[in-house]
Amino acid sequence: MTTSPVERAADQFVTALAHWRVERGMSKKQLAARMGFDPSYVSHVEGRRHKPTEDFARRAEAVLGAGGLIWQRFQEYDELRHARGSTLHRDPPVPVQWLPPGTGLIVEQEVAELAYADGGYRCRVRRSLYNAGAEPVTRYLVKISVDRYPHDPAGSNRHHREHPLTFEEMALEAFAGEGGAVEPMHSRIKLDRDAAKEVWLLFANERGQFPLYPGQRTVIEYAYTVGVEKWGQWFQRAVRLPTRRLTVRLDFPESFDPQVWGVETSLAAEVPVRSPLERHRENDRAIFEWSTDAPLLNARYRLEWRFRGVGAPSYAEVAPASPNLRRASHRMRGIGIVQRGSDLLRQRARHFQLPREDAAAREAVTALLTSLTRLEELHDFSKGVGLAAPQIGRSVAAAVVRPPDRNADPVVLLNPRVVGESADRDEQYEGCLSFFDYRGLVRRPLRIEVEHARYDGTRVITTFDRAMARLVAHEIDHLEGRLYVDRMTAESNLVPVANYHQSGRPWDY
Repeated sequence: MTTSPVERAADQFVTALAHWRVERGMSKKQLAARMGFDPSYVSHVEGRRHKPTEDFARRAEAVLGAGGLIWQRFQEYDELRHARGSTLHRDPPVPVQWLPPGTGLIVEQEVAELAYADGGYRCRVRRSLYNAGAEPVTRYLVKISVDRYPHDPAGSNRHHREHPLTFEEMALEAFAGEGGAVEPMHSRIKLDRDAAKEVWLLFANERGQFPLYPGQRTVIEYAYTVGVEKWGQWFQRAVRLPTRRLTVRLDFPESFDPQVWGVETSLAAEVPVRSPLERHRENDRAIFEWSTDAPLLNARYRLEWRFRGVGAPSYAEVAPASPNLRRASHRMRGIGIVQRGSDLLRQRARHFQLPREDAAAREAVTALLTSLTRLEELHDFSKGVGLAAPQIGRSVAAAVVRPPDRNADPVVLLNPRVVGESADRDEQYEGCLSFFDYRGLVRRPLRIEVEHARYDGTRVITTFDRAMARLVAHEIDHLEGRLYVDRMTAESNLVPVANYHQSGRPWDY
């Protein structure tokens, strides 16, 4: 029986490990062999006879490709384990970005540069690749997206629909190799949307093919141009392959007086980048550079900027409104729902000190229930609906959830936290009252166990299944400063509500 937070965290790690092992169709012995361990070791870890180590977690994440979830579970366990006593010592450090044979492509170094010149942006990306797999690599996928108004998704979508990005204006070019052995790379379009492109760069040209064979290294470099009217004030890198080092550079005219900062977005949260940006001057250019070693898979690093100088391009926070168009987000804002872009939605909510603060907790819950009533007058929430205190401007750990069954009473959550979850998961589209113009595909457990408080300070554990598990997990994310977009995979895109055809229907189980 689980008796402590540390043991519960260890159980959650094992649950994630077993889930992804089965998902990948591997036996325990097969996984152990791929990870380079004794055949019985995985069995011992899953049987709770051995505790997971950092080395084990890194190898499991690399082999199973769990999108960072196994590693996240280990970090949660590791933090609790070492917070329990100062006499404990961490495991010996393991080599950075350990990768077993058969992993596939590794990015040994990426340097991504964005430069402003002549009314547009030129993006140039250089990647040093190593084929650690067992098969030749004949193509490399490049994903390019633009977002003119990142804090106004619906407006940005409308803008790009009216002014689509085209391959002609991008003038994409790509090369492979170094020194005197550089070869141009042909390309093949995989996806062509208004604001997103996906292109296969081929290790081939009119003179023949030049695959990257197992054990070989090469450098690829590609570049493209986007006009200032289509590029917002941000430059993001998504880590889709195991990467040893990532460097991002911005190159602006010094006269623009640029102010630059960085944000890291992972499955857990959005936080400032963990190392400072370096700035220097080259002639009349302001150069900003930021680097990190061994970034986690599926992490996203975004540099943002504002120009303050005379003659610099001007940017509005939101797109010009279309006539006769009242977006769902406008209706939400109109009844006091805090919208995406507010710092309040990215802060961890303060827990109540119960029972001492029971009056404050009751007042917060009353405000939430009042707002929930107003919400249901505006929209038919057939899937159920939840509301967290930060969404009504209160940074306290309270949320209410109305189940899909309209006859059921809303669930009140005070100081909640997830203490257990099932290995079984599913993907469903979610919406958020704080950016209600879009829906996004999110993978969540089908069952969660939540520890939460009563007004008198006693704590209880409640199990939620399926739709309620999803709704409750969504609201707990809000209280921890997360949005559901943080849990979307790098390959998933937000869907405008106009293109979403499941409104008014419950989730399908």
